[in-house]
Amino acid sequence: MKFYTITVNGRTYDVQVEEGARAIQAAPVYAAPVASAPAAAPVQAAQESAAVPASPATSGAEGSLKISSPMPGKIVAIKVAVGQAVKKGEAIVVLEAMKMENEIVAPQAGIIASINVTAQQTVDAGNLLATLN
Repeated sequence: MKFYTITVNGRTYDVQVEEGARAIQAAPVYAAPVASAPAAAPVQAAQESAAVPASPATSGAEGSLKISSPMPGKIVAIKVAVGQAVKKGEAIVVLEAMKMENEIVAPQAGIIASINVTAQQTVDAGNLLATLN
């Protein structure tokens, strides 16, 4: 494994790349940017699909560590629940972007404080996906 720091559109990300001779696979995406960014505006109802997804699960308060979307896409799966303990590198949500499914993983161990998206919801780069304590 090699670790890199990559800057995209002024935002810095720490990424991990697996080396080897096996078939090429998308590596997990670490969604926690190094530099903090302002929270993006919520998706407006006109942009959402006709089926309105259920509201995101929250525990009433956000956690201290925010996990943001590294790219625009559609949430295809939510892998954790509020109150669940997660390890560093464990998948939080699966984000489909450009016909590829990307696992957004926990940048450190913690407990899920809130999940701010729903399955089938479209998100933009920088949208808050979940928070950890």
